[in-house]
Amino acid sequence: MQNQYELATSRANDEQERINYWREQSEFVDWIKKPEEILRKRDEYFYDWFNDGRLNFCYNALDRHLKERGDEVALIWESNMINRSIKYTRKELYDNVSRLSGVYQQFGVSKGDRVIIYMPMIPEAVFAMLACSRIGAIHSVVFGGFSALELSGRIKDCKPTLIITASCGLEVNKIVDYKIMLDEAIQIADHQPICLIVQRQTKQCNMVIGRDFDYYTAMKFANPVDCIEVESTHPLYILYTSGTTGQPKGIQRDTGGTCVALLWTMRHILGLKKGDVYFSMADIGWVTGHSFTVYGPLLQGASIVLYEGKPVQTPDPGAIWRIIEKHKVVGFYTAPTALRAMRKEDPNGDWIKKSNISSLKSISMAGERCDIPTYNWISNNTGVLINDHYWQTETGWIISCNFMDLHTFPAKPGSATKPSPGFVIKIMDNENKELPNGQMGRICIKLPMPPSFMQTLYNNDQAFILKYLSDTPGYYTAGDAGFFDQDGYLHIMTRIDDIINTAGHRLSTAAMEEVLLKHQDIVEAAVVAKIDDLRGEIPVGLVVIKQDVNVNSSTLEKQLVSMIRRDIGPLACFQSVIIVDKLPKTRSGKVLRGTIKAIVNGLQYQMPATIEDDTVLDKIKINCLNYGKGMGQYCNLDFGNQDIYVEE
Repeated sequence: MQNQYELATSRANDEQERINYWREQSEFVDWIKKPEEILRKRDEYFYDWFNDGRLNFCYNALDRHLKERGDEVALIWESNMINRSIKYTRKELYDNVSRLSGVYQQFGVSKGDRVIIYMPMIPEAVFAMLACSRIGAIHSVVFGGFSALELSGRIKDCKPTLIITASCGLEVNKIVDYKIMLDEAIQIADHQPICLIVQRQTKQCNMVIGRDFDYYTAMKFANPVDCIEVESTHPLYILYTSGTTGQPKGIQRDTGGTCVALLWTMRHILGLKKGDVYFSMADIGWVTGHSFTVYGPLLQGASIVLYEGKPVQTPDPGAIWRIIEKHKVVGFYTAPTALRAMRKEDPNGDWIKKSNISSLKSISMAGERCDIPTYNWISNNTGVLINDHYWQTETGWIISCNFMDLHTFPAKPGSATKPSPGFVIKIMDNENKELPNGQMGRICIKLPMPPSFMQTLYNNDQAFILKYLSDTPGYYTAGDAGFFDQDGYLHIMTRIDDIINTAGHRLSTAAMEEVLLKHQDIVEAAVVAKIDDLRGEIPVGLVVIKQDVNVNSSTLEKQLVSMIRRDIGPLACFQSVIIVDKLPKTRSGKVLRGTIKAIVNGLQYQMPATIEDDTVLDKIKINCLNYGKGMGQYCNLDFGNQDIYVEE
């Protein structure tokens, strides 16, 4: 007898039955006009879901829940940066959103216009997103604190009618002046939008007369507006990722398909019910912030926790667990890097034990593969389902994971469990031949992709086709390498570019990092390829030692080399370990392996716009140089060779 997962997968993956399956799932949406044409193929590359449907996304996330549960808390803001907590009921959220939509309209924003949201994690950021979808404006959330140059690229590309921002963002021991960067970005972009400014008490900013307007003053005199009807295919948002050409890639997502897919995700993957409280730490500037921090739980009628702070240092590793206890959170989302930071400062889980987290049912993570030691640490100390997700900005929801509903599979740390129904995944070699279970290759997903997949790159259909759809005809090329094991579990090992080819052997950096993290004194590790005249490429490991642990670097290196030889094999040619204080990461927690690789190979690099702490790179460079002095011809690093641009 089929379990619910097998039944859903067989239907969603079948060419004939998928239409009926997604028609049934669309019934959970409140449509203004129900779709009859569930899937339309426009040409070889472009598909439309629920093409003739009409709806409003904000109505589904907010208005439809008001009648029965308007007095229920919908948004909880916890700021450990200023020690403040605020709750908004659904009625209060509705009031703020509908009036902000009125402000947008007063400033000339209408259906199809773009609004850039350049905000810290404050309630006004959530209002700003929902207010756009209420009137059919297309929002583009830019991570708060992005450089003026990065912000200017987004302004140039989407030409917003309005930008909403705050006077500042707050980091540990640091105030980020958003307004200075905004002014510079507008000057670089040579585009003059209206700017709506949330003046924070921590730091206020000067206003440009005629261009800048105070948020609270505008809201005071604003009238609420109703939701407008939009087509299912109407763009909900544009979310940018950096490209190797310097031209930002604007991932464009539709309204109807996204609504259907997120409701499916909330029910079957997160297991959320109306009235539940969900806590996602994902910044709203990332796709996970769109789907999990804001839109998904609200669509399902759950409440969201919006957090301004860090997993540690604000003020301690117990901050997250106290919030979970305080609000009886049922699901928590974070990134593996955040968990590693907690583990580093709380190796025995003592801070977890100080809070009553009995309400918690699952912890989900994405952004990068979770290493097994960290997976085991969080699992052993919480006792809940640990769900390591695999998904991308391009897909909008989860490609592969475990399921709170449908069927919960036995845990297999290090894997992304099973593909979500609708994602038909094949492992291909470079000649587009499907590989058997156990062999690593390129992850390719059969077209048509399920609902919520990107429509295109904003204003650039040709780049969309070339980057994602042309390498393997009939498939979306994910850009990742992995394999299915004998039990059908999907393992994501690395980006395709991070596979090391050593003397003809294709080796995964993730597999080697997994081995390094088994060492009792190592809390973080990154393996990158160094160019080698003899073997083509050889791996170099960078490791972070646990707090308050003293090690002999030479002894540690010998131990780690021995572990790689034992678990991976001598063919890996692994012989070099560099100890560093920190690994460079994006603000979303991804390790900047491309940048590390440039440093190890003595190449110049462009400072990544998303880097959390730019001082880390200089320290790594010094560590590499000092290490190289004792390595003879192997690692004689010489900075200032050819120039490259690193995409992260």
